[in-house]
Amino acid sequence: MSYDFNADDVFEMAEQIERNGAVFYRKAAADIKDPDAKKFLTDLAVMEDSHEKTFSAMRKKLTEAEKKSTVFDPGGEAASYLKALADTRIFFEKEIDTTSLKAILKAAILAEKDSIVFYLGMKDLVPESLGQSRLDGIIKEEMSHINLLSRRLIATK
Repeated sequence: MSYDFNADDVFEMAEQIERNGAVFYRKAAADIKDPDAKKFLTDLAVMEDSHEKTFSAMRKKLTEAEKKSTVFDPGGEAASYLKALADTRIFFEKEIDTTSLKAILKAAILAEKDSIVFYLGMKDLVPESLGQSRLDGIIKEEMSHINLLSRRLIATK
């Protein structure tokens, strides 16, 4: 059975991924001792919160066609499936040294790259009529995360 996602589905996953990212950065900030690194990680968590709101606002601008369900789902199981998918794709529980800023940044960059690959794959599953082009906004946001994290990693001793 083939399942076409719509843009609304992907934005829902994007919001969950941002929530997961915020949790990741807050946990890392709690574990690290360096005050500057702690502030940077806390700021990243706040940024993830902001991106969740951005994606939510972008989601609200979707047309009815871009929100149109592609499957019969009276029990709401699709939402649970999408949450599980988002929870296990990016910022999934990984073994990293959260006392090392370099290790945290490397893990975060990898997670952001994984998210871009995930969204590019999702684009193939969202027909244009269901908002495929809307996913470019998510991808652009994730690319900006990599830029920020990479600059900090280069600056970290």
